[in-house]
This record gives sequence, structure tokens and C-alpha cells, in this order.
Amino acid sequence: MRTPSLYSQDDPITAALKPSPTETDLERQERLEAEAEAKRISEQIDDDLKEERELLRRKKGDVKLLLLGQAESGKSTLQKQFQLMYKPSSIEQERASWTTVIYFNVVHSLKHILSILDNYDDSLEGADATGDETTPRKTNGTPESASPPSSILDEARNGALHIANLRRRLSPLVATDEQLANRLTGGITVSGSGKGSVYVRSGWQARTIESALGKMKKHRPSVEEERATRENLAQDPLVKEIGRMLQLCESDIQELWNHPTVKGLMAKRKLKLDEWSEFFLRHIDRVAAPDYVPTTDDILHARIQTMGVAEHTFDVNLHGKDVTWHLYDVGGARGQRHTWVPYFDDANAIIFVAPVSAFDQYLEEDPRTNRIDDSLQLFTQICSNALLKNVHLVLFLNKTDLLRAKLDKGLRVKK
Repeated sequence: MRTPSLYSQDDPITAALKPSPTETDLERQERLEAEAEAKRISEQIDDDLKEERELLRRKKGDVKLLLLGQAESGKSTLQKQFQLMYKPSSIEQERASWTTVIYFNVVHSLKHILSILDNYDDSLEGADATGDETTPRKTNGTPESASPPSSILDEARNGALHIANLRRRLSPLVATDEQLANRLTGGITVSGSGKGSVYVRSGWQARTIESALGKMKKHRPSVEEERATRENLAQDPLVKEIGRMLQLCESDIQELWNHPTVKGLMAKRKLKLDEWSEFFLRHIDRVAAPDYVPTTDDILHARIQTMGVAEHTFDVNLHGKDVTWHLYDVGGARGQRHTWVPYFDDANAIIFVAPVSAFDQYLEEDPRTNRIDDSLQLFTQICSNALLKNVHLVLFLNKTDLLRAKLDKGLRVKK
């Protein structure tokens, strides 16, 4: 008599999948559906692994480029320039989402101006419309405290009253600042960031559109879908309402921007505005138009701060061969710089962006630190990092046009 084997020759998986003699039709249907789902998941995992292996194979010849520098040095603007050169279609896909950013830039600038005016009681406090401070008259070499003429006092009172009226009319528009910030950030705040700073994560453009539409297709949209997306975003209640308010307030914004008190405070450097603030306020007639669509120049000037690290890929033709560049745009505020280190290991090159126009500016997150000093210290740290000893380093001296404009106005580097 043959001794039975200790081990069955049957496939245990096949045995487990065999239908039970007592299986009902409903149970059989559920089992078949579960088997089909398990097979689909298994095939999806195989496809994902295959795609990942292929991606790793192709990435061996890729270029990994880091954009480093302090906040507001111009890293994101440089990244947009790369997009325009090597992937212009992506700018077109994002164009509609930049409307929200530009509206936020305008509203936030107005809020800042009105806040500074409030600190000065809506007047120049002894400065005339050109920004020159009045000096006490002297008698026999001794300063004489004299009251200003009544005409000057009347003019100051009228100017303050005019600003008060503008403040009242603009208050509904300025009140949308927080709503726009929440739309862009998704309600996320960053500890240690500068006062009033708004930070966005990678992919905020799609989320802005998704928030407006309620859903976003995952596949790459066609030209018709892109057009429909822009039209639908224009119907977003928040963007549409703020666009309507900008139209109604356009003349008030122009009056505030051109008001002698505002110009005087700017001349005395009591009111400091970033270049993007001045750009959009100078072009408010176009931004407030009912059919406004951001131009490429608008997108390059639009200001929004990056949180963490955002990756952008471009296919660059070098010597007749397409090479994929992975460009990493990083957050430059002090509280965000720790996110840079993991990207140092396999970086091929670094573009360090230093704004040379910032000799008279200070960090938003640390008003005691001069921005040129901070850039120099940061550049020194990058150069001395052992992880980067084999990395190509490019120093990009940025914002030379703004430096020239400051020097033309009479500002001088004292230190």
C-alpha cells in the first residue's frame, strides 16, 4: 500500500479559489467580482513598478537644478522664465489661476498703504507734497518754532479728509484680503513667516481652479477644455465679485495711488512698496477691466511665496539631444531653508539668486537683518557645504534694474 505524501501537490491558491459545493449564485458573483478586483489591483501595481523602473532609467541622464536664495530674491520669477523658454504651454494652462494672485497683490497693497497712512494720521506730518521736510525758521541763529500758515493746515486737513473718504469707499475691497489669502493657501499658515505673508504649496494653480470649479480633470486638458476652464474660473463667485469691486473702485484706487500724501510718504521712504505692488497699481485700469486676463508680463510680476519645494520639469535640447531638467524652486524664508538639504545629495547644479537692489532693505521675518548681509551669509554657507563640493554653482545677481533705479533717485550705498 502506497504511503500518502506529507505535502499536497495541489496549488494552494487554486484550491482556495475553488468554488465551494454549497456556494450560492450570489456568493459566486461576489467571489468573481473580488477576484477581478484583486487581479486589477495586481496588474496596476505591476504597471506602476514598470513605470517607476523606466522613470529611474531615464532619470540617470537627467539634470537636477536647484534654485536657492532668500525670500523675494526672484527665484520663482526665474522659474517662470524657464517655463516660458522650455514649456510655454504650461504657462497658458495656469494663466487663469494667476488672476486670483494678482487680485490678492492689488488688495494686499491697498491694505498696506492704508495701514501706513493710518499710522501717520493720513497726513505727511510736516512734509510737503514733494516729500521735503519743513525746517524751523531761525532768528539770530536760533531755531524758531513757528506754527505752519493756516493755508497749509487747511490743505493738510482737506488731504486727510480726502483719504478718509477713500478709505471708507475702499474698505469693502480691502476686507477681501483674507478670503483671497485662504483661497490661495487652502487655509494653511506658516509659523515664523513674515507678517502678512501668504505661502502656497506646489500645485496651487490646479487647486485654485479646482476650488472654483469643484473638480478638476486629471488628464491633460485640450485647448477647448483650457478655454472652458478659464471661462469657468471667471465665473468663480469670489473672483467674479472682487473683479466687480475693482471695476467700481478703479478711480478711487488711482486717486489713492496718486495722492500727494502717498507720494510724499514714498519720497520720504516712510512708505515702502515692493516692485510688484507699484507695477499693478500703475496698471490698475487694465487689471480692473471687466474682461481682464493676466498677460505674461503680469504673471512674471505677480508675487506669491513658495512653501517647501516645488519641482518643475523641462525638456532642454543640448547639442541635438533632449535632456530632462528637474528644476526645484524652494521657499527662501528662514523658516523654510531646512527643506533644502534633502535635495543636496544628487544635485548637479545650483543657481543662487541674490537681489543686489536690496542693500537698503531688511528681511520681512527678521527686520534687524539687512538682506544683502543675509544673502552673503547664505551664499557662504552654500559654498562651504560638503554635500555640494562637486556641484556646479552659478551666482545670479538679480534685480539690477531696480538697483539702477534706486541709484538714479539719489540713494547711495553707505556701508
